[in-house]
Amino acid sequence: MHPRKAADITDIIGTIPYRLALAGGWIDQPFVSRLNPSPPGSMVVVSLVPEFRYMDRCGMAISTRNVAMEMWNGSLPDGDPAQLVRQLYAAENKNKPEPSGSQDMVGLIYPGISRIDYDYAFEGGIYPVHVEGNNDPEIAHWLEKVIYLIPVAPRPEGYNPLTEKNLDREWIRRLGGSGKDCFTAILAGDLPALGASLNECMLCWETILPNTVTHPTLTVDLLAILGYYQSRYAGAMYSGCGGGYLIVVSGQAVPGSFRVNVRIAQSG
Repeated sequence: MHPRKAADITDIIGTIPYRLALAGGWIDQPFVSRLNPSPPGSMVVVSLVPEFRYMDRCGMAISTRNVAMEMWNGSLPDGDPAQLVRQLYAAENKNKPEPSGSQDMVGLIYPGISRIDYDYAFEGGIYPVHVEGNNDPEIAHWLEKVIYLIPVAPRPEGYNPLTEKNLDREWIRRLGGSGKDCFTAILAGDLPALGASLNECMLCWETILPNTVTHPTLTVDLLAILGYYQSRYAGAMYSGCGGGYLIVVSGQAVPGSFRVNVRIAQSG
């Protein structure tokens, strides 16, 4: 029996992009943004070229991508990205008691590097009040040079990050601020500031939703691993709650890591 042959990996995994979430994650959830004393709060997402299959349950918006794959036959349709976000959000979250945030959809659909601003006063915080996109090839290339991903572990079955909530308004303000700082640092090519924004985001996660990094179902000491890399490199955070990939910001190669390929809009 001969192995299946394909001209390109996208013949197998589809051409829909993947999504990398950086600082500010969780601010897209209305139960968080409604308590933000300084709206809008922001987070950063990066659209990734589908060069290989990312692991499931690792904070890469795979479940949302799977819905998009089925709904759009494996490739993104043309159209207003804001409307496509709404279509995909409705399909992904139909009849779900705990809906996923719309940052997943924005990260898959919008090209380049995006700062997503959430204000609970705008549509109950479900959709962003504004998306600030950047498709500058030089900025994308800089980010590709300083972001390293290390596979750690998928979040386990039975894991729930929301079993404990400490929704302190000041920490929520800081969470939304980490996304603003992250985007500003990327545009400026400021590696220390980018790393600091990721570290700040993880501190906010640990404080507001402690089960994002510690939980009885987790078999990996996520905080110990995080602390190791934060102490040796400019900054680090997890790709999602419960682990996934560790995102490390560094000006030098990080052992055991790989780099990402940012998908930018084509001019013309």
